[in-house]
Amino acid sequence: MKHTIITFLVCFTGMTAFAQSADMSHFESEYHRPGASFVQRLEVLEVVRDAELTGIGEFYHNALKLLLLRAPDISTSSERYAAEISARIIARGLGAERYTAAAPDLWQAAQFFDVARDHQNNGLVQQYALNALGQVDGREYIPHIARRLADLNTQSVPDTETRRRFQRTAVGCINALEAFHDPAGFRPVFFVTMGWYDPAIQSMASVALPNIIDDPGDIIAEIIRDNSVIPPIKDEAWREMLRTRASGESKARAAAVALATGWTYSTTNLPFQRSLRDMRVSAIDTIRLLGAADDSVYADLERSYSNNFINPVPDFDEIRSTFACLSALKTEQAVDLLTKFLRELHGRRRIGPWGNKERQVFQLVVPALGATETQSQDVRLLLMTIQRSSEYTGAEHGWVRDALRALGY
Repeated sequence: MKHTIITFLVCFTGMTAFAQSADMSHFESEYHRPGASFVQRLEVLEVVRDAELTGIGEFYHNALKLLLLRAPDISTSSERYAAEISARIIARGLGAERYTAAAPDLWQAAQFFDVARDHQNNGLVQQYALNALGQVDGREYIPHIARRLADLNTQSVPDTETRRRFQRTAVGCINALEAFHDPAGFRPVFFVTMGWYDPAIQSMASVALPNIIDDPGDIIAEIIRDNSVIPPIKDEAWREMLRTRASGESKARAAAVALATGWTYSTTNLPFQRSLRDMRVSAIDTIRLLGAADDSVYADLERSYSNNFINPVPDFDEIRSTFACLSALKTEQAVDLLTKFLRELHGRRRIGPWGNKERQVFQLVVPALGATETQSQDVRLLLMTIQRSSEYTGAEHGWVRDALRALGY
């Protein structure tokens, strides 16, 4: 009987003109023949695959149903091998056919061949089934696939073989979530880029992210605010936001969150502190370019100055970025802050202390105030008072004179 099946199938593959309008009843009959083994059914599938037939989604769907029905009967390694190759052929066929009706059975296949459930399979069937779910638009399974990938992200995989198998499942999840273009897929795929995976898998996830959602601003803001997320990942989430196709308004809102979190997250870990600092400075530069999303940013910009000023080792780059941002915003709140900083420095110049730190900050804040184009009388009077004070050096007087000139005085 096996010889008869093969002879029939070989003859069929030679009918090239017949391929596009094949009568699948013959294949249905052979595949569903009572008593056919897993190997014999695989032979049928291989010929159908090699014939490159189209419009046969129903055939593949029925084949998958039978495979799932008989899968618990697998008892030998050869049967397992035949069943796994069969499942891969079927999943690929259903995906190519975009056969949506097969989504529930594809998800069942992904579960039956789950690497976490069955340590004997190599993960390829699950990968193919998940790929196909994305292709057939099985959207009802988005939460399940996102959760599966999120679970994988938390795995500890010390041995090479487990790592390989789990990564195949991750690839399937990424492909499916990318195909769905649904916001629910963004977070777990993002964490792949920062996870335990091989660089090739991380790169794949990074490429997929822009295709999942154009503007992940709200999702990224959640990641940045999440206290369970460590600062290096918060910073990378913020950098990802800058790479998106989101609007400037959305990026400005995310920048406000990044700046605020940069000060509210408390840690004594020095690398974490550096990540928070880098995120703050980048967020400040973004606010300078795109504007303040709301008035909350002014309190955080003030922290970026004052917390550094009182630090024994101030970060002058962050101070410089803060002044440049306030200067570019040119709002009343921005001018008021720069004026406040200069007034505090003026008080120090009179009664001390006044050292290199104060002089460096003075050299930064004066031209920043001059660049605001403000017509505030308070600013003009403060600058003129400093210019006429004998307590300042000639160079300091020159900086103030340049600022007054920039303001039109």
